[in-house]
Amino acid sequence: MLVDSHCHLDRLDLSAHQGSLDAALQAARARGVGHFLCIGVSAENAGAVKALSEQYADVDCSVGVHPLDLAPGETPALEWLLRELAHPHVVAIGETGLDYHYEPEAAELQQASFRLHLEASRQTGKPVVVHTRAARADTLALLREASLPQAGVLHCFTEDWEMAKAALDLGYYISLSGIVTFRNADALRDVARQVPVDRLLVETDSPYLAPIPHRGKPNLPQYVRDVAEYVASLRGVSYAQLAEQTTANFKRLFPLARVA
Repeated sequence: MLVDSHCHLDRLDLSAHQGSLDAALQAARARGVGHFLCIGVSAENAGAVKALSEQYADVDCSVGVHPLDLAPGETPALEWLLRELAHPHVVAIGETGLDYHYEPEAAELQQASFRLHLEASRQTGKPVVVHTRAARADTLALLREASLPQAGVLHCFTEDWEMAKAALDLGYYISLSGIVTFRNADALRDVARQVPVDRLLVETDSPYLAPIPHRGKPNLPQYVRDVAEYVASLRGVSYAQLAEQTTANFKRLFPLARVA
C-alpha cells in the first residue's frame, strides 16, 4: 500500500474523471494508494478538508494557513487553530512555513504565523507540515527555535542535501513530490538517494507539479505511484519495498491517521 502524504483534494482538476472526486480517489486506490492526507491552506478551506475527512475513511486532513494565504497584516488566531485541531480527523498542522519567492516583503508576517503554528504543535502534539521556498536559513532557524518534541515534515522538498541534513538532524522527515522526476532536479535526486529509509515520504501535492510522464497535466493522487516508482529506482530498491517503508513512516509521523 502507498500513501499520498500531501494532496489538495478540494482543489483537484477532475476533468479526467468527469468531475467526480469519487472516481479520482478510486483511480488512485486502483494503483495501490490506500490513504490520502488532504492539506489545509487557509481558514476558508478548513471546513472543506474536514468535510472530506468525514466523507472518506481513507482521507485524513491538516488545518493551517499557508504563508502565501495570509491576510495582509494578519496572522491566524492561535485560539482558532487550536479549535480546528481538536477535530478527530485533523492529524497535522499546516501547511505552514515561509515562502519569500513571491512575497519577500511579507517575511516578518510569515515568520509570526509560522511561530504560531509551531506553538500549536507544541500544545497539541500534532506534527507540522512545513512549506519552505527561498527561505532556507529562516526556516531552519525557526525550527531550531521551536525545538519541538515531535517531528514534522518538510513537504515537496526542493532544496539540496545540506538543508535536508539539517532538517533531518532536527528530527524532521523529507517528502518528495513529482519535482524529483524533472530534468533539472539533479540536486534533489541526490537528496532522494541519501534520505534515511525511515524518514522518507512521497506525495503528489496535487493538483500541482505532476511528475513525468504527466508533466503539464493537472496532477492527481493516482500519480503518487509514479513518484514512488521513480524514487525506488533512484534508491535501488523495489517499488514494493519503498511503498511499504514510506507507509510505515507516514503512520509513525502521523499516529492519529486512520491508515489500515
